[in-house]
Amino acid sequence: MTRNDTIRLLSLAAIWGSSFMFMRLLAPVLGPFWTADLRVGIAGLALCAYFLVIRLDCEWRRLWKEYLITGMLNTGVPFILFSYAALHIPAAYSAIINATVPLWGAVFTAIWLNEKLTRSKLLGTTLGIIGVGIATGIGSTAIGGQTALALLACTGAAICYGLGGIYIKKFVKGAKPMAMAGASQLFAGLALLPLAIAMPVPGAPTLVTAAQVVTFSLLCSAVAYILYYRLMEDVGPTRTFTVTFLVPVFAMFWGVLLLAEPIHLHMVIGAGIVILGTMLVLGFKPLSLIKPRAA
Repeated sequence: MTRNDTIRLLSLAAIWGSSFMFMRLLAPVLGPFWTADLRVGIAGLALCAYFLVIRLDCEWRRLWKEYLITGMLNTGVPFILFSYAALHIPAAYSAIINATVPLWGAVFTAIWLNEKLTRSKLLGTTLGIIGVGIATGIGSTAIGGQTALALLACTGAAICYGLGGIYIKKFVKGAKPMAMAGASQLFAGLALLPLAIAMPVPGAPTLVTAAQVVTFSLLCSAVAYILYYRLMEDVGPTRTFTVTFLVPVFAMFWGVLLLAEPIHLHMVIGAGIVILGTMLVLGFKPLSLIKPRAA
């Protein structure tokens, strides 16, 4: 990886890590539905405007159903669930559970795509479950009531991401990845809008709230996806997937710095076990990062 690639990777991890902080700030004011809908809607509009500038053909007529379903699985429903969780648990907890997405992906590909669940993947999935239990089961936040529902919501969001990946592999043919990122968010925003309108806003939004929403949407969804697909093109999926290991670290950092959330030893240990499990599932080999790429 070049220095610029490393900067992009760290920037992406920092941005996605900050998304859990933004949800902690916005969900109490806007509620989960408006927080999720504004994020995907504004990001989708911004990305589609960018596509017009670069003349990217999204093939709307052929792929609109795929964009809608993918958008609900990969952004709409998970963002609602994470926004709900943000009302009740620290940002770091959500980020740690979010890191289990590859584990769910491994299970679902074994079920629906007939890919073998190897010993390494099975061990990684088991470690991931143990890691989440350690990270969230002990500490200052009691497990019970709304906290338990919030943890289940995060798990549901991770499952949605896993299902979204399966849907794309099995049913989406010929869609450009960048077009999928923008169009799916736009369709998710449109689909969630009636639900958001039906939900009362619990707080009193201010100009600061509006600025946070715009920053959240453009930075954590629009800019993040541009960085993500640039990395996929330049360094390949293996190196790009290392962002999964970095997001919980940055989420903890932002939580401590800007939300004064405490970090306990069990959270660090649990996050480390989740990351180890994810590495096993992805077949990640750290030495591959330092091998020179072919010219």
